[in-house]
Amino acid sequence: MLPAPRRTARRPVRRYAAPLALTLALTATGCGAQISADGENGKGDKDGKSSAAPTGHYPVTIENCGTRTTYDKAPQRVVTNDVGITEIMFALGLENRMAGYVMPDDKGDIDAVPWKAAYNKVPWLSKKAITKEMALDAKADLVFAGWNYGFGEDNALTPASLKKLGIGSYVLTESCRKGPNGSARGVMPPLEALYTDLTTLGKIFGVEDRATALVGKYRQQVADAQAKAPAPANRPSVFLYDDGRDKPLTAGEYAGPHDIITKAGGDHIMKDLKDSWVTVGWETVVARDPDVIVINNYGDTSADQKKAFLKSYPPLANVSAIKHDRIYVMDYADLVESPRNPAAITDLARYLRGVHTG
Repeated sequence: MLPAPRRTARRPVRRYAAPLALTLALTATGCGAQISADGENGKGDKDGKSSAAPTGHYPVTIENCGTRTTYDKAPQRVVTNDVGITEIMFALGLENRMAGYVMPDDKGDIDAVPWKAAYNKVPWLSKKAITKEMALDAKADLVFAGWNYGFGEDNALTPASLKKLGIGSYVLTESCRKGPNGSARGVMPPLEALYTDLTTLGKIFGVEDRATALVGKYRQQVADAQAKAPAPANRPSVFLYDDGRDKPLTAGEYAGPHDIITKAGGDHIMKDLKDSWVTVGWETVVARDPDVIVINNYGDTSADQKKAFLKSYPPLANVSAIKHDRIYVMDYADLVESPRNPAAITDLARYLRGVHTG
């Protein structure tokens, strides 16, 4: 879908998916997890009983992207794909349940993040695209990734393929597929996707109190940022530029930037796109004339190179954001579903307060 290539291990690329019925049939099978064949009890055996004896907190049944799964015990060797997904585990204090993480080496500076110690503790398995072989080599019992954030039919890494190997899966909620052929992604507002994953993973791993506290903290952080955001009458319009020359990759209603822009006090010009990460035409950007352009900083094309392209691309010459040099750079990990989202809203709100339009 991208006009310019991006590393598969990180990129939220939109691809055409298998039918939704297949998506809903996939489940986590490792670590004592069982899928419900009928969506009723989440067990998977004929008498509705777990095959493992329940202990304490377990068994627990969760729903993830429409699939109900019962866990008889917590996963012990989780492999994550991508920076935001990895940091969700770290934020919940679950680094001791991880066998490793996969991400490119352009994930950004992690020296200042609260999870630096966790990064130092958990093995960095690969800087390339995640594969079934990596999961097997790590003796993973659960792979936590997203559709086109690691999972995809084109690379033969799906919950179904992992299930055949006895490895469970958890799908990033921001990436849940929908529609008659599963070609679009996103089933809830982006921040709710983050809160949903924190809450659900808290239940899977028996750290519900920690998850509840995090969600409460993040909701308050977002509310504080909203209170300081520009007044409705002064909301600048904002376009998210990910990458691409011939056609730009941007964010629709169900990708992280939508909530980040909106909660920060901006008017997201692509809010009518009922998908997550999507390609549009430059003519649409010109017609909607954003006051601000936010650049997603990651990958082989630097933020400075992206900015130089935007400022030199003739069709954009009369767009307000270009004329007034209102281009704001944000890190990739701020913009995909991650524990960095609330702080990103605070930072963008501060910038937007200084933007005067009209």
